[in-house]
Amino acid sequence: MAAYISVPRDLSRVKSKILFNLTKRQLLCFGAAALIGVPSFFLLKKAGNVSMAAICMIVIMLPLFFLGMYERDGQPLEVIAKQFIQAKFVRPKVRPYQTDNYYAILMRQEQAEKEVNAIVCKAEKRAQPGKGSTRKSS
Repeated sequence: MAAYISVPRDLSRVKSKILFNLTKRQLLCFGAAALIGVPSFFLLKKAGNVSMAAICMIVIMLPLFFLGMYERDGQPLEVIAKQFIQAKFVRPKVRPYQTDNYYAILMRQEQAEKEVNAIVCKAEKRAQPGKGSTRKSS
C-alpha cells in the first residue's frame, strides 16, 4: 500500500511554521497572552478562589488568542477590524453615485467661455468713449 500526502494546490496560502506547528504571529500572540494571563491568575488567586481566577485568566487571554488565530480571506483580525471601523465610523454613510462625463465637462467649459466673453465685451464698451459725447475744441 502506498501512503499519500495531500499537497495544497495554492502555495500562497501555505505559511511557514516555526515552533509547535505555529506561525510567528501565533507564537507572538500566545506569548503575549501568557505574559498577561499567568500573572493575573496568581494575583487573582490570592484575592479569591481558584476557579474565579481561572475564569478571569481565560477572559483576559481570549482576545489575544483570537487575534492570533482568526483570519478571513487571508487577512488577519486587525486588518478586518480597521476596515470595519472605517466603513462604519470614518467614511460617510451615504455615498451617492456621481458621474462626470466628458460631454458635461465640455458644456460647463462652453458656459464659462460665454460668461468670460460677456464680461470682456462689457469692459470694452465701457473703455470706448461714447459716440455722441465727443467735443470739438475751437
